[in-house]
Amino acid sequence: MDIKIEKKKGLRPKHFGYIAIGFILLFMGYKIAFGNSASTFRTEKEKLTVAKVSYGKFDDYITINGAVAPISTIYMDAYEGGRVTEKRIEEGAMVKKGDIILTLENRGLYEQILASENNLALKQNDLRSTKLTFDSRQVEGRKDLVSSKYELQKLQRNYEQNKTLYEDELISKEEYLTSKENYELSQQQYDIIKLQTDQDNVLRNTSLSELDADLARMKKTLSMVYERIDHLNVRAPADGQLGFLDAEIGQSIAQGQRIGQINVLTDYKIEADIDEHYIDRVKRDLTAILERNGKEYILRLRKVYPEVRNGKFRVDLVFVDQKPETIRSGQSYNIKLQLGASNEALLLPRGSFFQSTGGQWIFVVDASGDIAWKRPIRIGKQNSKYYELIEGLQAEEQVITSSYDSFGDAEKIILK
Repeated sequence: MDIKIEKKKGLRPKHFGYIAIGFILLFMGYKIAFGNSASTFRTEKEKLTVAKVSYGKFDDYITINGAVAPISTIYMDAYEGGRVTEKRIEEGAMVKKGDIILTLENRGLYEQILASENNLALKQNDLRSTKLTFDSRQVEGRKDLVSSKYELQKLQRNYEQNKTLYEDELISKEEYLTSKENYELSQQQYDIIKLQTDQDNVLRNTSLSELDADLARMKKTLSMVYERIDHLNVRAPADGQLGFLDAEIGQSIAQGQRIGQINVLTDYKIEADIDEHYIDRVKRDLTAILERNGKEYILRLRKVYPEVRNGKFRVDLVFVDQKPETIRSGQSYNIKLQLGASNEALLLPRGSFFQSTGGQWIFVVDASGDIAWKRPIRIGKQNSKYYELIEGLQAEEQVITSSYDSFGDAEKIILK
């Protein structure tokens, strides 16, 4: 008799194998379907800016913003310190060179002038007294020299006569020797007086020259002090406009303190700040163009300041020929600064993507228009509209040029 075998209910060992195989198949399917999700970003196409790469003329220029300033500014520093007693010209007024702008008062300087004048007067009196003394000694010395010479000549004749008489034995030897000794003594006395007179003349000339030099120095010092008095009148150093004046009546001004400036308005320049990215390419004598009311004005880059502040460096540009008739200090203009010659190149429109990528890569939209892939590129020069493409893209390809800040580390963008 057959026995009916009942099937055992529940999981058997072989079922566990089937379950494991099923999980493996599900995991593989998931990986196939969603394996790239970590590097994929989905967004609406309307929220992005898509531009086309083109081939054309690349103008190597940058657009900078500059402000009009006077061609030169002359600063006024106080030559002398003092208290402001009069303010003759206000800020913004036109001045001529030499116009008095401020008047200062300095009592200490006035006292110094009085002391210098007294010293000069004393030195002049000393010089006059010294001259009188030397003149008196010179006269006395000449009188003594004349008398000594007269006495010498008289004794010389007496000696020569006695010598002849003595040789003829007409006088005694004692008388002859006496006349000889008197003559020789007179000769020595004359030589001494002449030497003393010569030395007095040399001393007189030397002393008077030194006194004259001292007197001239004192006069020059006094004239310089008088100039300091004149410097209490603060004058305009050049024709122009009084830009600012930091002084009020009653205010004390220190020597060397900056109190104002004169803006020379014979011409104008434009001061502009440029991103430090271009510091190696911006040189003197580059050409720039300013457009105003449909007319172009040519400028020349006159000066490049080497200091970089807040990622920018400053340049000065001047007009080559004509300038706008209505130009005024403080006006702002957009200027095209030509950095090099134009050339044919692949052109990529500028966009916010550059801030995220540094120009190292970009998202390229495929032919379907539904997916954009990350691709490395190399960018050369740039102007206000385009980047010059060196490699990585072809003409007619479309790329996303808007910001990539929300894309994260995505390698693929799905456009909905």
